[in-house]
Parts: sequence; structure tokens; C-alpha cells
Amino acid sequence: QVQLVESGGGLVQAGGSLRLACAASGRTFSDYAMAWFRQAPGKEREFVATINWSSARTLYADSVKGRFTISRDNAKNTVYLYLQMNSLKPEDTAVYYCAAALDYGLSVEYDFWGQGTQVTVSS
Repeated sequence: QVQLVESGGGLVQAGGSLRLACAASGRTFSDYAMAWFRQAPGKEREFVATINWSSARTLYADSVKGRFTISRDNAKNTVYLYLQMNSLKPEDTAVYYCAAALDYGLSVEYDFWGQGTQVTVSS
């Protein structure tokens, strides 16, 4: 059974930090590129960051570049995806989702999605 389970969301003041995690299991996710997306209330889901299977390549949305860092740990049966978020702003408030795809890049169709974790940044 494929599972992508996010954790680490919460309420933080502007300027603070949070670290999100996603545990992916049920497939050989070490072969997959993985990504973070987010969706704010009343807005469409948007790309945040992606990382290829070996961690050699990463891409970020301009809005988070220099503040967020994506990383991963390809453990034996479960891949762990992380998003370190620093210097958080109220506009970072959203539900954050992890996703997995066999391809890497910006125009990629993702095969698997998590349920999301809420991040709220207060001003």
C-alpha cells in the first residue's frame, strides 16, 4: 500500500522556522523524484520545491528560494522527504503536500500525493 504521510506543520510566528517531513512507503520511492507543493485558502495549488532521486538536483519556486531547503533520506523501505522552512512569512500559510514522480523537473505529472499538513504563519 502506497503511503505518503506528511508531518511537522503547525503555527509559527513570522520570522520563525518549521521543518516538514514526509514518509513515503509502498513503492521504491528511492527511484522517484519528490516534491513539495502548497495550497493556500482560495488559491490554486502551487509548486514549492523538488529534488531528484539522488539529491543531486533541486529546484525551488522563486518565492521560497533562499529560505526553504528540500532534502531527502533514501532509507531502505521508506523514503523521508524534508522541507526546512526558515524566515517564514504570513504568505507561506498553506496546506503543504508532498508528491512523488518518476520524472524530475518543473513540468512533471506526479503519481502519488500525501494528505497534507497545515502551516500557519502569524504576523
